[in-house]
Amino acid sequence: MKMGWFTSAGGEGSLGLFESTLVAINTKKINGSIDFVFINKDYGENKNSDKFMEIVQHNKIPLITLSSKKFKESKKKNWSELRSNFDKEIINLLDDYNVDIAVQAGYMLIAPLLCKHFMTINIHPALPGETIGTWKKAIWDVIEKRSYETGAMVHISTEKVDQGKVLSFGKYSLSEEKFKSEWERIKRLPFKDIKHKYGEDLCLFNLIRQKGLIFERKLLAETLGRISSNQISLKNTNPVDLSASLS
Repeated sequence: MKMGWFTSAGGEGSLGLFESTLVAINTKKINGSIDFVFINKDYGENKNSDKFMEIVQHNKIPLITLSSKKFKESKKKNWSELRSNFDKEIINLLDDYNVDIAVQAGYMLIAPLLCKHFMTINIHPALPGETIGTWKKAIWDVIEKRSYETGAMVHISTEKVDQGKVLSFGKYSLSEEKFKSEWERIKRLPFKDIKHKYGEDLCLFNLIRQKGLIFERKLLAETLGRISSNQISLKNTNPVDLSASLS
């Protein structure tokens, strides 16, 4: 299975997904290869994306970049007017690559044409029917609802963000010993007070984030492995619950 990889390379989440997938390929858990990596930044824009680019090049994977920031600045239009044009530029840059599947892993742009041009999947840090939006919003929603279980899913990318057909998902608990005292600490505090007083420095917020990062790496690698061995079909209508395989 030939894969293309799309990322904004923003930090440890994006990098962890990429490196864990490489490990799964090298250990034959995924029968496939990453044939290119696209990053919507130029070298020098951000230290995290610079590090990501260096790792891609170290692994001798073709790297293609186009800065969405510079593209927007050069056109002097609203991003909503430029999304399709930006996608067209990317598609032109990737014209020589023929892949079976494209993976969005920390790609922070809505890509209306890309998800039509490539069979594209995305990993999202919430269970089907839960939060739509960023990983930060997903964590705050868990805290606001006092949910002691959450998860992540892999779905087909569509123009409607985080709403494409779900291929796989997995659940994990937030009621282990290390979480109990943190849930207790905020038990009597209104949610708006929690956000105002602690913000993203809240210990519970960061515990959930760290568990989610590790879980999402496992879920994506397991899903790609099963797609590559035809155990999960991209045309499947029933999402596969991988919770037991990832525990």
